[in-house]
Amino acid sequence: MNRFPVRKVAVLGAGVMGAQIAAHLVNCRVPVVLFDLPAKEGPKSAIAQKAIENLKKIKPAPLGLADEAALIQPANYEEHLALLGECDLVVEAIAERMDWKLDLYAKIAPHVAPHALLASNTSGLSITKLSEVLPEAIRPRFCGIHFFNPPRYMALVELIDTPATRPEVLDQLEAFVTTALGKSVVRAKDSPNFIANRVGIAGMLATMKEAATYGLGYDVVDDLTGKKMGRASSGTFRTADVVGLDTMAHVIKTLQDNLQDDPFYESYATPPVLAGLIEKGALGQKAGAGFYKKAGKDILRLDPATGEYVPAGGKADPLLDRILKKPPAERLKLLRESSHPQAKFVWAILRDAFHYAAVHLEAIAETARDVDFAMRWGFGSKQGPFELWQAAGWRQVAEWVQADIDAGVALCKAPLPPWVWAVDGVHTAEGSFSPSASTIRLHQVEKSLGPLSFALDANLSTLKHVPLRDLPVYQRQAFRENVLGSGAVEPLKSGTEVWKNDDVRLWTPEGASYDGVLVASITCKLHLISPAVVEGLLKAVELAEQSYAGVVIWSPDDVFSAGANLEALMPVFMKHGSMGIKPEVKKLQDALLRVRYAQVPVVAAVRGIALGGGNEVAIHCARRVAAMESYMGFVEVGVGLVPAGGGLAFVARRAAEMAAAGNANADIQKFLIDGFTSAAMAKVGTSALENRKLGYLIDGDVVVPHKDELLFVAAAQVRAMAASGWRPPLRAPFPVAGRSAIATIKGQLANMRDGGFVSAHDFHLATLIAEVVCGGDVDGGSLVTEEYLHALERDRFCALLDHPKTQERIMGMLQTGKPVRN
Repeated sequence: MNRFPVRKVAVLGAGVMGAQIAAHLVNCRVPVVLFDLPAKEGPKSAIAQKAIENLKKIKPAPLGLADEAALIQPANYEEHLALLGECDLVVEAIAERMDWKLDLYAKIAPHVAPHALLASNTSGLSITKLSEVLPEAIRPRFCGIHFFNPPRYMALVELIDTPATRPEVLDQLEAFVTTALGKSVVRAKDSPNFIANRVGIAGMLATMKEAATYGLGYDVVDDLTGKKMGRASSGTFRTADVVGLDTMAHVIKTLQDNLQDDPFYESYATPPVLAGLIEKGALGQKAGAGFYKKAGKDILRLDPATGEYVPAGGKADPLLDRILKKPPAERLKLLRESSHPQAKFVWAILRDAFHYAAVHLEAIAETARDVDFAMRWGFGSKQGPFELWQAAGWRQVAEWVQADIDAGVALCKAPLPPWVWAVDGVHTAEGSFSPSASTIRLHQVEKSLGPLSFALDANLSTLKHVPLRDLPVYQRQAFRENVLGSGAVEPLKSGTEVWKNDDVRLWTPEGASYDGVLVASITCKLHLISPAVVEGLLKAVELAEQSYAGVVIWSPDDVFSAGANLEALMPVFMKHGSMGIKPEVKKLQDALLRVRYAQVPVVAAVRGIALGGGNEVAIHCARRVAAMESYMGFVEVGVGLVPAGGGLAFVARRAAEMAAAGNANADIQKFLIDGFTSAAMAKVGTSALENRKLGYLIDGDVVVPHKDELLFVAAAQVRAMAASGWRPPLRAPFPVAGRSAIATIKGQLANMRDGGFVSAHDFHLATLIAEVVCGGDVDGGSLVTEEYLHALERDRFCALLDHPKTQERIMGMLQTGKPVRN
């Protein structure tokens, strides 16, 4: 792959977005300089430095590790413009003021390196107009790059070119932000607010209007427009609070200022309630009040009729719950035909979304797929508007929408564009429909085709469906994300199946990059570790040792494994008690030792959560390849248990290895404390970087920014390890800290218990964990084996199963999904 080397990035502007873009660059190990204005007092770079320090306080955390804020270099425009010459990419992210941006470009232009790319992180200003102030030499290297907030967590990046931008510039930038930063790219046309904000904010405005029309409370609307509709859980009004009502108003004003000829122009009016909140300084979450306000532990919502805050918590009618679970065609039919105000509201906002997206598609995007991706990646929707429309029946939905337009109940009178009637859907196996690349000619016919009596004139029409952009970077994505209707292969139905049981599929992917690699995919709910999963892992090792270079444990979703399947073991426990569970625990321990000492490398491809038993599977592998957003940890104390799949033995062994690496006479207890504390306090790493700090990832493990490259990188690790003559570690006993360390830890725990910091049962659990990781009742420095420690794990795990407090915690978790603290 021809790569554009980005050795250092400059970010101009240390506001909310600029500082967080800089933070994400550091997360991804890209050196970055953060610029802002020179301070009037004190150090000249104080503004940038303050923004860097504030990164440590923001939630959700923009940094994978808070102390890595120090890796961001602060700078100012008065003293440090020469640093721009060292940067391969310059991202401007100052306030959304055209005049300010143009002034800054004039100032920095002489200092930008001759090869460097310059990009503006604007949410909607004209990229072409911004480029006009730049020297001719820079214009071909200038484009728009729109990160979504918060940059670490939101997948979407929109790239926008100008007439002068060289095509390879966008190709290079797309490759960089995909692989190096883990982002998903949509190329947008240079129209106001581009794609996601254009469609998304118009949708939020429509939702606010329809909510008022049908008299629905903000909490009810958010319940309806959240997960129930396959959208972000924050719904509409809560999302506005999180984004910031002033920010939303700014995006709305961009629409108002630049789209006077838009048929939907009247719907861009700032809602009076929004204007009123902004006038009062109630700007949403950052101001402590907006559409919602927190009072102590209570969440209040604004009552627009009185202007007062009242208790929130309103939910959708159960009828809507049932309707929204129906298949798309039935769902939309029921919504449209229902007389229930909530159903009429949901149909109205869906109709408005279909109508708006169809009318504006040609102006804002190359294809319908770009709109659907933008809404998926930028607004957290499971489906974009065109995907849902097509899934529900393209022609029927079009007729319903046009009927509402004709009846005067839609947002505007503009008819659906002719191309809607020329296609039977926008997404096909060949690609997605592109109005700008197509020629549509319709002729009127006598037989009714719906609200419009037109048919396609095949002799004068060309329907163009554009495939996904085939850049070399996408060869790293075995199962590239696609849209409904594209015919994309489902990962777990692809490749060659080698073996399968109820919970595991063993298979080989297609392509030379995966030659010799056996993939083990856990297929059960939450990928919980069950006897069938244990059987599948053993089978994977057995088959790989016979015929493959190695194994990758990978599944195509955001769960590596949520832990042991306690519910599956319940019948055994009810029949045989804790002693019936002990053999099952030993089977898991033995299986994970089999993975650890396999004669071929086993690589865990960790994405999303790897908790409890899932974490134990990962740490026993020869190597881990982890997505940036991976959450690993021992969480067994939450259900009143202790790790018993070899996790505590791993903590003890790692402490011995680290002590030996530092000094043969080093005190093992010093290296043991972090691992003990993580298990006893159920610490979960909230990023791959934190997982490395906690010891769940170690030297040699690989962090992958883009989730869809995980399988490719893990397979490459297996192939490289096998080619290099990799051998498993030798089985050998190792020293433990012993009884004296147990006594020390227990004394500290007693102080915490007596001080009311932990419960008596938590004290008991932590004591048992200490006993195992220290090696039990032996002298410090005694040599033990993993099997010896496994026996200690089993004994304590099974004894806890009989403890009433543990049984309370287990039942509470099974019934509510939340930990019980007793």
